[in-house]
Amino acid sequence: MKKTVLVTGGGRGIGAATSRQLAAEGYAVCVNYRSDKISAEAVVADIQAAGGTAFACQGDVSDESDVMALFDAAEQVLGPVTHLVNNAGILFEQTPLVRMSVARFNQVMITNVTSCFLCCREFIRRAQQPGAIVNVSSAASRTGAPFEYVDYAASKGAMDSLTKGLSLEVAAQKIRVNTVRPGFINTEMHTDGGEPDRVARLSPQIPLQRGGEPEEVAEAIAWLLSEKASYVTGSFIDLAGGK
Repeated sequence: MKKTVLVTGGGRGIGAATSRQLAAEGYAVCVNYRSDKISAEAVVADIQAAGGTAFACQGDVSDESDVMALFDAAEQVLGPVTHLVNNAGILFEQTPLVRMSVARFNQVMITNVTSCFLCCREFIRRAQQPGAIVNVSSAASRTGAPFEYVDYAASKGAMDSLTKGLSLEVAAQKIRVNTVRPGFINTEMHTDGGEPDRVARLSPQIPLQRGGEPEEVAEAIAWLLSEKASYVTGSFIDLAGGK
């Protein structure tokens, strides 16, 4: 069976590592990006240089029409999408909730949650065979991220609930839905939050005494998508060094 995966936010960090990992495992990969075309095309170039199949496709996955167009493009270039990784997300500067604006809170929810909902819905509507979805949540959904990213944590908590409910809705269709919850991973997202060295600062508090790498998260995502996890749905894998 040909395996085609759509990775949202696939141009950097966990998304980029996941795109490369899945391509190495034989998936044809649609590397989605919203605005950073250069990074997405660099991931595609890496995949193609290694003998894999991939293409970069622009689309704002929080926009319904863009999501439909994204799936259309993936099908046209690679064939029907059989697997989905909902990785796209945003994080704003560390701020206590009392100082957050409504605009910020709504933007985080739309970008992180609405995008996941739209892509899951479109995937299921088009599914022609058994498939799998992995949602990239965060350890923040468990901790609440007080004084820093309560809005981000809330959005990831919503993704966790979506994973559980959807997994039950589509189990009879042989579509599995699972989640990974990374924490303290060495990616560019900490710069977005205003503290590029956040992982290094927190490492002494992590039981494993270090931050994680995007490739370690990608391995978990690849396993959940694979037939090795054929009896796993509605489940969560925490990748936070023991926190």
